[in-house]
Amino acid sequence: MTTYLNYLAYAVLFLTYFGLGLGYIPGYRLNRAAIAIVGAALLIVLRVLDLNSAWKALDPNTLVFLFGVMVLSANLSEAGFFNLVLKGLVRLAHTPLGLLVWLSLGAGLLSALFLNDTIAILLTPLVLVMVRSLQLPPVPYLLALAGATNLGSVATLTGNPQNILVGSFSQISYLDFTLALAPVALVGLGLQIGLLCLLYPAVRSRKPLFEGGVVDLGRSMPNLEVNRASLIKGGYVTVGLLVAFLLGYPPAQAALVAAGILLFSRRLPSEQFFGRVDWELLVMFSGLFIVTHAVEVLGLLAWVKPLVQQPPSLMWVTAGLSNLISNVPAVLLLHKLVPLGDTRGWLLLAAASTLAGNLTLLGSVANLIVAEAARRENHKLGFLEHLRFGLPITLLTLLLAYFWIYR
Repeated sequence: MTTYLNYLAYAVLFLTYFGLGLGYIPGYRLNRAAIAIVGAALLIVLRVLDLNSAWKALDPNTLVFLFGVMVLSANLSEAGFFNLVLKGLVRLAHTPLGLLVWLSLGAGLLSALFLNDTIAILLTPLVLVMVRSLQLPPVPYLLALAGATNLGSVATLTGNPQNILVGSFSQISYLDFTLALAPVALVGLGLQIGLLCLLYPAVRSRKPLFEGGVVDLGRSMPNLEVNRASLIKGGYVTVGLLVAFLLGYPPAQAALVAAGILLFSRRLPSEQFFGRVDWELLVMFSGLFIVTHAVEVLGLLAWVKPLVQQPPSLMWVTAGLSNLISNVPAVLLLHKLVPLGDTRGWLLLAAASTLAGNLTLLGSVANLIVAEAARRENHKLGFLEHLRFGLPITLLTLLLAYFWIYR
């Protein structure tokens, strides 16, 4: 490449990562998926890569794994599984404090089993209905939901997209990953509950939520129906998939088999599954694989490598990049700098990129999903309000993860 084309390629990379961090390009109607694809296309035009090398940059294991988990989540959502879970949490919670605890633990567990963004999308409107019905302040419970989806997703390879990437690149098994990071997720959820109790005295109340039974969420939100046949089928497939993960079956293959079983249906048309798959996320991943390969081809990773030579610097650089350019692009950039056999380094990369999502309102997609849903219901969850919670919980959990992994 000529020097002139090099400078143009650097400009394209800067604008691509700037847009990914911001979520849009000022003056243009592009989301993150479009930004990644446009960036990849321009890099091919500038001859940083050709189409064959761009195609080879895609990681099929990650894309197939992500697709399979999305199909599973779509089935359970259609079956009404997540609605049942939230109604169950309300039944367990007898006080505002109990509701905070059960919501944090329930959202955290669901995020560990399924993608955290999916849980945020599905539970946010239900939580808003719940707090309105119970006449509770919405902000602490929305923060609990957003924080728990990030914290809980630390625990497993299926918890979030960046963990899926780490699992694909590092070859760490599902069981080993969970045994290593589940304690961080559990203690982190406990820290979240304590911090929210400190910041919002109203949630410490032990006054009964309701008299004479459980509040009827179905009356406020009539679409809480349950498809029993789909629920049973999805339950069996979920258990089978988890068993396959624990037995060491290749995660991408297991997820694809699970998706095939669920799509083979006499009751639900395939369109209902495909309509709930987050195709934009898959497209964004594809574009990012190509963009990241271009960064490597241009030799820009050599500038970053000295910054991540030690575990503490790896943690802080990962956390910083995750807030600047988002966590998935950060992991794709940094994974080339972590040696394949450095299990603790991979675990730290996964944990730091996820936990950093709690730092600011822009730190993770789950935060933005919750904030936007709250805005539509005339509840303000602003940047500073979130930062008051996000800054301490992020610092505490990052230090927790570091000292747990390198104990």
